[in-house]
Amino acid sequence: MTLSLKGTGISNGIAIGKIVAMQTGELEISEYVLPKHLVPDEIERFHHALDIAKQQLKDINQGIPDSAPSDISAFINTHLLMLDDSTLSKVPEQIINERQCNAEWALNMQQKTLVNVFEEMDDPYLRTRKDDVIHVVTRVQRILLELEKHPHEIPASKLRGRIILADDIAPSDAVLIMHQGIAGFITEHGGTTSHTAILARSLGIPGIVGLKSARRYLEEDETIIIDGESGDVVASPDEYTLKHYRKKQRDYKRFLSELKTLKGKPSRTKDRRNIKLHANIELPEDITAVKRVAAAGVGLYRTEFLFMNRTDSPGEEEQFQAYRKVVKSLNGAPVTIRTLDLGADKQVDGSGRTGTVTTNPALGLRAVRLCLREPAMFVPQLKAILRASAYGPVKIMIPMLSNLNELSQVLQLIDEAKFELKQRKQKFDNKIAVGGMIEIPAAAISASAFAEELDFLSIGTNDLIQYTLAIDRIDDDVNYLYDPVHPAVLKLIQMTIDAGKKTNTPVSMCGEMAGDVRYIRLLLGMGLKEFSMHPSSLLRVKKIIKESNTKELAPLARRVLRNSNRAKIVELIEKMNQQNL
Repeated sequence: MTLSLKGTGISNGIAIGKIVAMQTGELEISEYVLPKHLVPDEIERFHHALDIAKQQLKDINQGIPDSAPSDISAFINTHLLMLDDSTLSKVPEQIINERQCNAEWALNMQQKTLVNVFEEMDDPYLRTRKDDVIHVVTRVQRILLELEKHPHEIPASKLRGRIILADDIAPSDAVLIMHQGIAGFITEHGGTTSHTAILARSLGIPGIVGLKSARRYLEEDETIIIDGESGDVVASPDEYTLKHYRKKQRDYKRFLSELKTLKGKPSRTKDRRNIKLHANIELPEDITAVKRVAAAGVGLYRTEFLFMNRTDSPGEEEQFQAYRKVVKSLNGAPVTIRTLDLGADKQVDGSGRTGTVTTNPALGLRAVRLCLREPAMFVPQLKAILRASAYGPVKIMIPMLSNLNELSQVLQLIDEAKFELKQRKQKFDNKIAVGGMIEIPAAAISASAFAEELDFLSIGTNDLIQYTLAIDRIDDDVNYLYDPVHPAVLKLIQMTIDAGKKTNTPVSMCGEMAGDVRYIRLLLGMGLKEFSMHPSSLLRVKKIIKESNTKELAPLARRVLRNSNRAKIVELIEKMNQQNL
């Protein structure tokens, strides 16, 4: 009997194949107390397991094809760095010493501590980094428990053309199985911003995450269909359904071939409006993906990973080297570097603060608030960004601004950083552009005031939507309320775009909405001229832009903005997307 299920699609495309179930659930870890004289041996056993885990990851890295996207290797390197970090290499050793417990349990305790820290982060993208902690710890625990087989150690012949079904998939495991010819995958957990999701998009493999209890309804060797865009799963499909989805597969492959022809071509609407398409990156290695789609530059360079998984803050020189690498590799294309966007309650940021954890860190001391409270951490970053600007066009972007007083303090610190660099006779762009992220409703309402003081504005829709609707989009209990086209959200976006027009201040959008093909025409009709997104979305967005006429879209966009009925709004947006406008 045909069965339909619904998850969250994270990578476009259709996959049809039989299921291979992977046992990736939680390990059963027990605590036992060791005699004191055996504690040194236990610590040695722990470090031996770390060494084995490192070698496994290095072997995986060496096996990655040269043609593979650079971010694949970056994921593995992230896990290697975590194994070397004191939070996973030293703290468990201390726990073994203090509690005289087994290494598996010490790792389990430290994992819970780190996961709690990540879960308190407001940024959904950063919060899903807890998955990396779990994946790394699980790898070491499997070695300690002498569980010989890893989930990815399945014969390639059994994986080719199959659809993986798992509780979750670690990026390091995903690297192997995704290069063994799998058709797609389904996981019961995970989110759209997890490393595995990003990896699937980079490789173009259809994937669905967050399909709760999937293994209860789906069986080994059962034929299924997955739609990586809609999140639909069809189990035991009949011939008519198979025929329908096979046609969708063929159409999608032709579509991808068409997209490749757009690389390097102007991003221009039918009515001759030039639209700038930039890419979001997280690591210097991500530049390869930016070049692969010929993005106009980098509209958002997240800098948080320089500060995380360490006990100290990165110095000015370390940050400068990382930023310069990105700037030089772009060969004259602009890069917008966002200053640190973490919270003070997160002890992984190396800021050295030991204050109490706030009840609601989403509304607490984070991003620019933290940076202004901790100038010893913030100023070296500003200097590093300024120094990198001597090697190509760089912009500074300040996250989570809510009032002009914060902005004034930031600009003062930038001036002081410039003065010190001049004293040191170090080169930088004295006219470097400084912009702000509009991601708090107060900032959107005050967009005109910010536009008069800043060189550009960038709408961060991920947080703007959450703060406007008072919901957490990765909380399963309320994420159904996350709505990019809620009338209030659209009004705040329009207010920001209008503020930019009034003051002739460029306005871009760097949140996920900017790369969502459902909303591109609406945003064009609202007057948005600059988009920044994950590189994998860029050519799809360019295709829509080239097929759109902003003059015809504008009246429909105004109708959307005048409407307060969500069903009508969705209907109007669908009309915009269906018509040859």
